[in-house]
Amino acid sequence: MTSAWELLLPAASAPARARGRALQEALRGAVRSGRLAAGTRLPSSRDLAADLGVSRGLVTEAYEQLTAEGYLRSGRGAGTWVGDAVRAARPRARDLAPRSRGDLADFVPGTPDLSLFPRSAWAAAQRSVLTDLPHESLGYPDPRGLPRLRSALAELLARRRGVVADPERIVVVSGVAQATALLASVLHARGTRTAGVEDPGSPQHCALYASAGVGTIPLPLDGEGLALGPLHASGVRVVVTTPAHQFPTGIAYSARRRAELLAWARSVDGLVLEDDYDGDFRYDRAPVGALQGLDPERVAYTGSVSKSLAPGLRLGWLLVPDWLADDVVERKRTTDLGHPALDQALFARFVEHGDYDRQLRVCQRAYRERRDALVSALAEHFPGARVTGIAAGLHAIATLPERCGPEERFLARVGEAGVAVRSLSAYGHGGAAGDEVAGAPRTPEQVRLVLGYAHLAPGRIRAGVARMAAAV
Repeated sequence: MTSAWELLLPAASAPARARGRALQEALRGAVRSGRLAAGTRLPSSRDLAADLGVSRGLVTEAYEQLTAEGYLRSGRGAGTWVGDAVRAARPRARDLAPRSRGDLADFVPGTPDLSLFPRSAWAAAQRSVLTDLPHESLGYPDPRGLPRLRSALAELLARRRGVVADPERIVVVSGVAQATALLASVLHARGTRTAGVEDPGSPQHCALYASAGVGTIPLPLDGEGLALGPLHASGVRVVVTTPAHQFPTGIAYSARRRAELLAWARSVDGLVLEDDYDGDFRYDRAPVGALQGLDPERVAYTGSVSKSLAPGLRLGWLLVPDWLADDVVERKRTTDLGHPALDQALFARFVEHGDYDRQLRVCQRAYRERRDALVSALAEHFPGARVTGIAAGLHAIATLPERCGPEERFLARVGEAGVAVRSLSAYGHGGAAGDEVAGAPRTPEQVRLVLGYAHLAPGRIRAGVARMAAAV
């Protein structure tokens, strides 16, 4: 018996002479209040009478009366339903998920092309998993993740990203955000109160560390990666990096800087968090291996399927040094008792059968085409523009000619023209915001944009760039 039918119990216990009238009034009240929503199918008169302990004739009479009044509707052999005549004023859940503004082109980075999600292959994997999954696998999972998925991830990450991947040190998480939050919480419990973050960099890193009580110190970049002088002077022992394709500048840390960063971590008994957010997408050169492969005890590595499949899956991984593994696993256990087992089994099969590699190849081709469309459109509509960070990833940096500035006026005009775009300075934590990385220091008349292109078809990219040019 659902909570809706429980509302009818007082009516069923009314005195015999008043029972029919009480049942009808209780049904009316349930429809008016919205507890029985329009389109809800009611139990048969026999079933409801048995649930309430009243005669079937009493329920049949109530159904007939309320059908005549328009509260209910019925059809021969089709059952009895709540009608549409009465619409209760019920609160509606709001959707706070980010949505496209419907602009001609939304160049804000961070979103893949969700239409590329492999629905057929995913559905086939789901059917197979539901058929074969043992019943006991639907219980509370290992907080690290299903052994099957951790083994598949270890092979995948070692092969594609050069990671030293021990399945026992992999924790399956709900995306990079949870990986970062778990690590920040464990480090805070161990006495860490500040962490270094790249400047410019992802605002998400600061917010996630702050939620765990850890402050952040912005650390500038140079042409090779995180600048060593400010890093040593900061006094931090934990730093968050995106070395394969720095966000948002697009540079790849040089081999020398990688070695220097690891030497720093060893010298201070510190830790580097490597956010490999789009390391699978390289276009014009061989992939840059993960930093973690050079020193697994000084680097915690995290990634997810948010760019390769869809962020809505909330599925990622965290590889932790041995000295942090037990604490991170215990924090994961107390946070959510483990990632959903069915989702893990599904993704494990997806990886094992080669579907994930095929998906990466599909995305690689599509995103390279869109990158080329963006570069071509900028060359056509903004002669003299310089585009950097285009060898990998899902976004590029465009430094526009001085005639387009100043930046504030440019952003206002393209916004009025219906194009969403962000400047490089929007990702700074104060300071030069990547000027040295992007080239010569920016003049007041220059505009540097971070242009996301993965989620836009080539035609929309060209049209959006043309509209930007027309606006200025």
